[in-house]
Amino acid sequence: MIDVLVVDDDFHVAEVNAAYVARVPGFRVAARAHTAGEALAAVQRGGIDLILLDQYLPDRTGLRLVHQLRQGEYPVDVIMVSASRDAASVRAARRYGVLHYLVKPFSFPALRAKLESYAAVRGLLDDADQLEQDGLDSVFGAREAAAAPVSASRGLSGPTTELIRRTLREADRPLSAHEVAERAGVSRSTAQRYLKRLEERGGVRLSLKYGDAGRPEHHYGLRTVLAEGAE
Repeated sequence: MIDVLVVDDDFHVAEVNAAYVARVPGFRVAARAHTAGEALAAVQRGGIDLILLDQYLPDRTGLRLVHQLRQGEYPVDVIMVSASRDAASVRAARRYGVLHYLVKPFSFPALRAKLESYAAVRGLLDDADQLEQDGLDSVFGAREAAAAPVSASRGLSGPTTELIRRTLREADRPLSAHEVAERAGVSRSTAQRYLKRLEERGGVRLSLKYGDAGRPEHHYGLRTVLAEGAE
């Protein structure tokens, strides 16, 4: 379970954001804070993995708080939420290691996508002692991949690729694209696009399942899963 500190000076917005976080599987709200001082105290108490951090706080900006946390070497990750879009703030966020930058107002699906991207990268790091280049690209490409839409010409998002892989890895059988989409919390078209690319790269194997109507349905599984007799 990933414990989240929700920070916003507006009490109502903090409650809404906390409710959003609580709706995403694998995440829970550990605390709420409405000033940078309260947020720092919560981090110092421990038990915080991720901060959903507003930029404009009464006592100092969110970015100044992030800078302070980095100087103190607190092991927490940060997703900024702000109405500010100026380039200076974005540059500072990147410099301080902010993982994602979400512009207010945002919808639940937008936040969910950022949280799932974060969870995919965190899971990748937790599951492996050493990473191959694909895994490293997923980790260090997390901010860029989440900030830009996926296109065929620019390639696919590393964190989303790992999310699809993890969904297949946790399944006890090959899954259809529809099942992958439901379990991963992505659209069916996104699941199909990533599954096709993974199949092309050889990481996923395609099998056909014939139903009563005689039309085959595509099912996908990691090669390690299929090798154990899934076909």
